[in-house]
Amino acid sequence: MRVLIVGLGSIGRRHLANLRQLLPQAEVIVLRRQGGLYEPAPGGARVIRSLEDALRLAPQAAIVASPAACHISDAMVLAQHGVHLLVEKPLSDSMKGVDELIRECEQRALTLMVAYNFRFYPPLQRLRDALLGGDIGRIVSIRAAVGQYLPDWRRDSDYRQGVSGRRELGGGAVLELSHELDYVRWLCGEVTEVFGLTERLSDLEIDVEDTAEVLLRFASGAIGSVHLDMVQQPMARGCRVVGTEGTLLWDGVTHRVQLWNTRAKIWHDLHPEAPLERNLMYLAELQHFIDCARGECRPRVEAEDARRVLKIALAIKASAAQGRPVKLQQAGESERCVH
Repeated sequence: MRVLIVGLGSIGRRHLANLRQLLPQAEVIVLRRQGGLYEPAPGGARVIRSLEDALRLAPQAAIVASPAACHISDAMVLAQHGVHLLVEKPLSDSMKGVDELIRECEQRALTLMVAYNFRFYPPLQRLRDALLGGDIGRIVSIRAAVGQYLPDWRRDSDYRQGVSGRRELGGGAVLELSHELDYVRWLCGEVTEVFGLTERLSDLEIDVEDTAEVLLRFASGAIGSVHLDMVQQPMARGCRVVGTEGTLLWDGVTHRVQLWNTRAKIWHDLHPEAPLERNLMYLAELQHFIDCARGECRPRVEAEDARRVLKIALAIKASAAQGRPVKLQQAGESERCVH
């Protein structure tokens, strides 16, 4: 298989290393628009400087790890040439071109998968199995939170120059930490309404929001809250799901998942507190994409999933700007603000 990686930031480097592990015989091409002209990519990958050069090498699959603002334009060119796509999250920083890309891939029977890697993370998979199995009855509410100090994200680079802190590249807490928006939808179903507050509250030298508080209403009637920040030290991540017959807790630092059942009235470990190699979920995600590109299965994170998460993120931004809730499109309705 001939695989193109568009962009060689931290996530592009991770995908390159994982490709070498999963497909040691694959021909890997790296599109690197920045960097020294003769600077090689790790692992002996061939480095090229433009999509035109990449297309002349006829890749069969591509990992789009460029800044979010470039995802759609990069992916569309590749899709028009029949290339299967794994696009890093978020799918984009706006809705411009999103529906056209999805249609193009559907018409060409191409895989279009988006890299929300927490779908491949065993503790959250175990938590979701418990929800689907009715272990806490009907979901009443979810509270999810993540916080991590931005300069610690990529210690080998200047956070002020990175994607996460720059508006023109699609940065900011809402889009960069949209894993939480994806997994709360994965766990609790469709989101019908959001109310968001977003601000730059820290002293970080960035031009995007570093903190967001979000209220959610789900189609089931459940409600939720999501906290996102790029400030918190030490890192914290986790969620609590409350149901009519119990509670589920996930700690994303210790990887522990606990169940409280109202009948037994005791906490029970569904996933124990234990070290967990973070890269394993990226390996599982990449292997799944390879299997999808080979026609062996459908993506676990389909384009429509990522489209809906992007709509939620943009609704949060709109709500914060307008100071009012925003309803999301349901059953043919158009999105509208609610006073």
